[in-house]
Amino acid sequence: MDIADIPFLSVAQLSELIKNRTISPVETVEAYLDRIDSLNGKLYAYLTVCRDEALQAAKESERALEQGEYRGPLHGVPVAVKDQLNTAGIRTTSGTPIFGDFVPEEDATVIAKLKSAGAILLGKLNMTEFGTTSLSHAFDTARNPWDLERFTGGSSSGSGGATAAFLCATSLGEDTGGSVRGPAAWCGLVGLRPTWGRVSRYGLRPGMWSMDTIGPLSRTVEDCALTLQAIAGHDPLDAHTWDVPVPDYRAALDGNLTGKSLWMALNDLHGVTIFYPEDY
Repeated sequence: MDIADIPFLSVAQLSELIKNRTISPVETVEAYLDRIDSLNGKLYAYLTVCRDEALQAAKESERALEQGEYRGPLHGVPVAVKDQLNTAGIRTTSGTPIFGDFVPEEDATVIAKLKSAGAILLGKLNMTEFGTTSLSHAFDTARNPWDLERFTGGSSSGSGGATAAFLCATSLGEDTGGSVRGPAAWCGLVGLRPTWGRVSRYGLRPGMWSMDTIGPLSRTVEDCALTLQAIAGHDPLDAHTWDVPVPDYRAALDGNLTGKSLWMALNDLHGVTIFYPEDY
């Protein structure tokens, strides 16, 4: 395989190739870094690229594979996260120059979980200032890779742009009032706002404590399931998380909708949302 083609693989495809050692974590990270170098100057998806840290993590990931220490589907997979999540030793701006030099001392729980799952952090992604509104960027406004004259949606703007442009394999955003779902819709991605309490928010720079929710943005439903699998679960550091087992989300993708209800939200001419249940 041509290394330049690696970023176009889904997480599920990439995972299998890394697991059977057809390609290496180092090759994978290098391919993504090359693509970021080529395109981020036009897309403004990343605020911080963790080049050295990612390459070092890739080498450690490769050594773990050599020693038979495979961590699961995200082992060696490059990810990126909204710059609202604390990352130890890496600046976390919350999209504002006010925190332009803020460097946390510890990782947010979801970052620690991604690392534990073997994922490799490529960098921190653009967002509107403090995660407010859709167009209030204090840094360069993220651009939609489908049309550079258009926006990616907010406030997880960089998560939408980077994932859609194949600048990371999957990403995390944060959704208070649509900030994962909006960029997913605008960029042609799969975005999920998990049920409140399913994913720890410890280490998230807060917007509204009763509504903030961390969720994945991915290019496929399966990739979204794999990402959520890695970050979901009870966290003693977040009293609002559920102390219940985490389902196997990937295994649930069997295509069987028997007995399920799909609720479709449509807007009528007066702007009122009406919900129509459809049973299968």
